[in-house]
Amino acid sequence: MTEQAVQDRLTTPPLGIYVHLPWCVRKCPYCDFNSHARNPGLISESPYLAALEADLRQDLALLGTPRPVHSVFIGGGTPSLFSPEAIGQLLKTLRRHLPFRPDTEITMEANPGTFERERFHGYRAAGVNRLSVGIQSFNDTHLQRLGRIHSGHDASQAISAAHEIGFDHLNLDLMYGLPGQDLNEALADLEQAIDLGPDHISHYQLTIEPNTPFAQRPPRLPPDETLWRMERRCRVALGRAGFKRYEVSAFARPGAACRHNLNYWTFGDYLGIGAGAHGKLTDTASGHIWRTRKQSHPQRYLATASTTARLADHEAVPPIARPLEFLMNALRLTDGFRLELYRQRTALSPELLLQSLAAALSDGLLRQQADSVIPTVRGLALTNELLLSFMADEIAASA
Repeated sequence: MTEQAVQDRLTTPPLGIYVHLPWCVRKCPYCDFNSHARNPGLISESPYLAALEADLRQDLALLGTPRPVHSVFIGGGTPSLFSPEAIGQLLKTLRRHLPFRPDTEITMEANPGTFERERFHGYRAAGVNRLSVGIQSFNDTHLQRLGRIHSGHDASQAISAAHEIGFDHLNLDLMYGLPGQDLNEALADLEQAIDLGPDHISHYQLTIEPNTPFAQRPPRLPPDETLWRMERRCRVALGRAGFKRYEVSAFARPGAACRHNLNYWTFGDYLGIGAGAHGKLTDTASGHIWRTRKQSHPQRYLATASTTARLADHEAVPPIARPLEFLMNALRLTDGFRLELYRQRTALSPELLLQSLAAALSDGLLRQQADSVIPTVRGLALTNELLLSFMADEIAASA
């Protein structure tokens, strides 16, 4: 694929904001996110909030014309280590610089420990309207093996408190395939999560990531056959409980899909501010799509937030890379994507995909319905294999 393959103008996608708060009480042995252990009382909120605003000001120059914000996601680390007052100040800062839609989704990640739970009311008052709670398991033995600092009882109490406070939109993060876990334990975790009444559940398999303590000292995980049965049985249980699978590991009740993540998966735009935050911006005037990444270490980020040195990476996505970048996200969606959306977000002709699409259709990994390309259940289970044919096209085109 060459520059001449760009046949259309890019259209302006929806805009989200991702804010990264990088501190946690203790780093979990499976976690490869940009997080740094720190006592909550030692977190200096004011300097970091000032850095976030300086970073945002710099990014606004990259954005150009201000655009309405469709979603905000405050992730980490453990954002609930920041006080409600700090979160309120952060949201006021964002609103001061960019227009928010009346229905902007504002999600914050939180842990279910007592310290964070006591702050839930303040977060709701500050403007957070969707809470994402990192449960992982309700089984105390498994939680200890995962290095979590909360108990199953803490988790149940936190969800009950969130409901009472008025968080109508509530996601629970839940893992399966844990060290020593059997099928019945995985199902019991899921049943308890469903009984607590969230409208969204992120249900994903524990994986061993490089450069983590689990990678250095791998725990014994369930065998592949058990993992497959866990995934299948849990998926069926979620469906029976009224949760629709709309992404590989995301399940939601009607109308409760995470808009911020859907924007990622449909190649939307987002500002990424905070230590290690990633961003994507579409410049329709120049025809460029930009990827940004901020300095990862908090101290380095704090020192550079008001300068161009805050950018660890700032690169254009060339046309040759756009198909794979789009598909790596869109093919995680159970409803797939429209070919017209592909054209709008990449400025490339869908006809260039036809050969690879035909092979995936023949292999039973995809199906086509009118203008939409939709992964099959087999295709969702074999996402990496599905992408290989498109990756091969990119390599061949660049040779």
